[in-house]
Amino acid sequence: VQLQASGGGLVQAGGSLRLSCTASRNIFSINTVGWFRQAPGKEREFVGRITAGGSTNYADSAKGRFTISRDSAKNTVYLQMNSLKSEDTAVYSCYAALAQNEYWGQGTQVTVSS
Repeated sequence: VQLQASGGGLVQAGGSLRLSCTASRNIFSINTVGWFRQAPGKEREFVGRITAGGSTNYADSAKGRFTISRDSAKNTVYLQMNSLKSEDTAVYSCYAALAQNEYWGQGTQVTVSS
């Protein structure tokens, strides 16, 4: 599975961004598609995920502000981020879990200015 992440950029605090993760295969055939992020000097942390069945899970830091959705026609999973904070600044990477394997896309930089 190949993944292409996009949509990062510079946004002011309180603003919104939508990240996209486009897969090379039908996303309904993938067990889980999700997002991690890594800020400078910090460990990578889980942001959220969506299962093939449509269930979503979010980190506490993302609940109420971030929403994961998908478009099967485009084989794309989205991470809608609202009410962004400076602490959301990080490189965001999408991943896919399929059978016993994990696949990662390249990261996309999100910078939130205060």
